[in-house]
Amino acid sequence: MSERINEVILCKYGEIILKGANRSEFEAKLLKELRRRAKRLGNFNIYYAQSTVFCEPLDEGSADMIDEMTEQAKHVFGFVGVTRAIVCEKKLETIIDMVKRHIPERIKGAKTFRACAKRADKRFPLSSPELAGEVGAAVLEATAGKIKVDLHNPDVIVQVEIRDKYAYIHAGQEKGAGGIPYGSSGRGLLLLSGGIDSPVAGFMMAKRGVQLEAIHFESFPYTSERAREKVLELAKILTDYTMRIRVHIISLTKIQELIRDNCDEDYFTLLLRRYMMALSVKLAHDIDCDAIITGESLGQVASQTMKAINVTNVMADLPVYRPLIGMDKEEIIQISRRIGAYDTSILPYEDCCTVFTPRHPRTRPELEKVIEEEKKLNFDELVEEAYATRYAVVVKQFGDNIIEEKK
Repeated sequence: MSERINEVILCKYGEIILKGANRSEFEAKLLKELRRRAKRLGNFNIYYAQSTVFCEPLDEGSADMIDEMTEQAKHVFGFVGVTRAIVCEKKLETIIDMVKRHIPERIKGAKTFRACAKRADKRFPLSSPELAGEVGAAVLEATAGKIKVDLHNPDVIVQVEIRDKYAYIHAGQEKGAGGIPYGSSGRGLLLLSGGIDSPVAGFMMAKRGVQLEAIHFESFPYTSERAREKVLELAKILTDYTMRIRVHIISLTKIQELIRDNCDEDYFTLLLRRYMMALSVKLAHDIDCDAIITGESLGQVASQTMKAINVTNVMADLPVYRPLIGMDKEEIIQISRRIGAYDTSILPYEDCCTVFTPRHPRTRPELEKVIEEEKKLNFDELVEEAYATRYAVVVKQFGDNIIEEKK
């Protein structure tokens, strides 16, 4: 049976250190988010001190869940680094003993290391460089020379932090989610399709503190139940970072059929996107969102040229955020892979934007011509009729989805 050691998770701040007088508000959101995640896993004492949030298991059952709690902390926006640290007395002999007994296992596979020390408690008898030297020597002794010192580009950093009450020993800090605390920048409505771009756009705005609601447009029977489930799975992936997302679903079937039957084919997509924007803005106002979020990237497809985007943009009386606007597809795919959305995004289930696609879409549309085509239909009546089909699905990180019928 392996020896149980006293461990704590250290979560390091990112840019909220620079927030000045507002910093306490951001810290409070970080603590609230981490406590919300910890509640399901066990009994943890979560508090902050000296630009670090501590997550301390308070019983054996919670200590057994420290791996899962570490993963949860890595998905909290606002932390740039997360690490599991050994807690011990602030005595040199105790620190060296813990380093020798436990660090070799934690750095297994690394060929080089560097030892560092931070001394927040200046009463500790050794300076930071002196303590780092002692720790480095202990690692070399414990590993019998199997790992070498590299001060400039080490595989792993072994660090000791001397704080108010205890010493904390850790190796191999893991990257956190970065950004600023979720919900600290207002609420935004994400147009969530089944593609690669929109989940990445949602992730990037959530990273900047925007609390997400989502809207998805379906066109049954032209789009399938599998396409709908794919979108809900993408929302589920985003809940690794947001914990919960409500996806509002609206049918565009009648609108698309009427556009097909009455309007110039070259304008199908542009007309559809104006309806989508109008419906999104209407919903955003109803659920108190401050902005619309889309996954558009300039020039990526015909409907995302500068003139085409403007045709859609004039339908909005709220800010429209496009975090991917200057990114190329490969950059977007890299983020999609990193957040775990890519494999789901490429599943071959259609979405409403692929229904009745024009053979020769307009890339430099004139707004006046678009409006002329739009007048062939009763725009306001169709918006109201489509809006009446709305229902919502609450997607949660843990537990089953909840369907909410329109009130």
